[in-house]
Amino acid sequence: MTGKLKITMLALLCSTLCLAKDYKVSSPDGHITVVMSGDCYSVLYDGTAILKDATASLDLGDKGKISLAGAIRKAKNTGPVKEHIKAPLYRQKEFDFEYNALTVQFKDGNSIEWRVSNEGVAYRFGVAGKATVKDEVADFKFAEDGRCWLAYSTNPKKPEAMAFQNKYTVQKLSDGSTLPAFLPITVEEGPVKVTILESDLKAYPGMFVKASGTSIKGEFAKYPKTFDYYPWRKQKYVTSTEDYIAVIDGARQLPWRIMAITTDDTQMPVNNMVYALAEPSRLNDVSWIHPGFSTWEWWNDWQLTGVDFEAGINMDTYKFYIDFASKNGLEYAILDEGWYDPKEGDMLKPIEALNIEELAKYAAQKNVKLILWCVFNVLDDNLEEVCRHYSNMGIAGFKVDFLDRDDQEGVEMIYRIAETAAKYHLILDYHGIYKPTGINRTFPNIINFEAVFGQEEVRWSEVDINMPEYNVTLPYIRMMSGYTDYTPGAMRNANHGDFHPIYNNSVVMGTRAHQVALYIVLDSPLTMLCDSPTLYMREQETTDFITSLPRIYDEERVLQGKLGEYVVIARRAGENWYVGGLTSWTGRDLNISLDFLGAGTWKAELFRDGRNASRNAEDYKIETFDADKSMVKTVTLSSGGGFAMKLTKN
Repeated sequence: MTGKLKITMLALLCSTLCLAKDYKVSSPDGHITVVMSGDCYSVLYDGTAILKDATASLDLGDKGKISLAGAIRKAKNTGPVKEHIKAPLYRQKEFDFEYNALTVQFKDGNSIEWRVSNEGVAYRFGVAGKATVKDEVADFKFAEDGRCWLAYSTNPKKPEAMAFQNKYTVQKLSDGSTLPAFLPITVEEGPVKVTILESDLKAYPGMFVKASGTSIKGEFAKYPKTFDYYPWRKQKYVTSTEDYIAVIDGARQLPWRIMAITTDDTQMPVNNMVYALAEPSRLNDVSWIHPGFSTWEWWNDWQLTGVDFEAGINMDTYKFYIDFASKNGLEYAILDEGWYDPKEGDMLKPIEALNIEELAKYAAQKNVKLILWCVFNVLDDNLEEVCRHYSNMGIAGFKVDFLDRDDQEGVEMIYRIAETAAKYHLILDYHGIYKPTGINRTFPNIINFEAVFGQEEVRWSEVDINMPEYNVTLPYIRMMSGYTDYTPGAMRNANHGDFHPIYNNSVVMGTRAHQVALYIVLDSPLTMLCDSPTLYMREQETTDFITSLPRIYDEERVLQGKLGEYVVIARRAGENWYVGGLTSWTGRDLNISLDFLGAGTWKAELFRDGRNASRNAEDYKIETFDADKSMVKTVTLSSGGGFAMKLTKN
């Protein structure tokens, strides 16, 4: 059966089921087609149904319902549309995004718009005026009971209130939990994988999903009604909600619902749909926004050895971290929780042991800038004054933590903070937050996000959390949505049989080379060196290799890999290339073709697992050799291993 015949037959079936005319739009390359008919839509790849009779609608209470079966005033196909997108601090400096569009205007003034690119499908509703959204239906009904990767909420009692950090559960759709999962999630359907994401999320709640039968169904946090505060951090949390999910204050477009479609796992980490569909930058000048590496004292618990002062939250300790950053070319030093009293929640009142202005001046003399940790609502409560005060002091920005929600009010808060911070030339690292939804395009001063089961988890977890496996899963799924502040760089490394959690002097799963490779594999414009300066000083060879890496890149390619097993990513900065590879607990030999190199020869420096890394995870070897585009380099990765390679043009 030909692809065209399959599409025609499916359209007839949908028309029969929904008793309405069908509307179609396909990707520029013709592989992906959306068929909208009546109250349902289907998505096909090369004529084969991937989603079948899926539904989407909005309940606007007394203003009625927006559904695909609404009375249509007109439907218009446009395209192909080709946008050239400049992307500061993104995984590539610029890229083209091409799509065909279908816009359906309903007689009540509302609308739905579809965009179908070679990378997937997206739709969004347009609301004609002020309205209260009682609920939204987003039922992604798959054609088969496919395998899926779901990151479930970690709070059974209040599923929408948590840090958006969990591993992926791999299961059949029909085996879904009663708990919701947070985006992004991936479903395998025949020859393709479909990853559900969202973009341009503003003044609207984020989407959770539940797997049921062959469906992935959207769920949304209700609009907050009352609040209270956790006393230990003055962190604001929701105590009761309204019976609706959003308030629309005027005619506007709602967030994009994205189904990214990939036929090979190597396409997943470089899918650009979230960034491309987000609102363009609101900042005319981004020259003041700088990526960089940073010290981070919280992960290593302010652990310093061989010093003549008591390490902790005090001036001597932070000056030591600043000195280390300066000597090793790190752009930033973070002051995490404790520089102000979290119980008081007053960012303008540092603890008596610290003089922030003096530290900022000391750091400036060393060519280092400071980033201050805070709680979202604590910053938001006194936003303008705090931003003005610390900007005038020379502080670079804030690491903002513990939002732990994505209802409409929480989403509005992160936009408000981003806009005000940009006004005062302050960068932001968002922690305790939902997945990126393209706001880093709108406000490029947001230079990292958590929303990841990051390296902090090993401080209190057993070996069965399996970080090496997670580390070769997150680049394929979570990284599709944007930056990830995973916090690599641990100098205490352990094999599977040797690992046990240590809170104060933390050890990580996998090899030293695995840790170094993370600096290349992950999209992370602001990247921590998570361990103690005194450990880095003892391991100067490793430290020098890490700090010699670029902070951002011009181009990214995924050379090879398989979701949950291994990944190899190459990035270009100028004429030079950097290649990072990771494996799970399964060791493997990889043949790395260097055919992406241009003409000429290159000096290669390879940081790889040592011959005895299977017995001692800290064993590594650095080798140098000449390379060109005809070379295929074989690299052996130990269990939980990795490699990092620098290729410098001769």
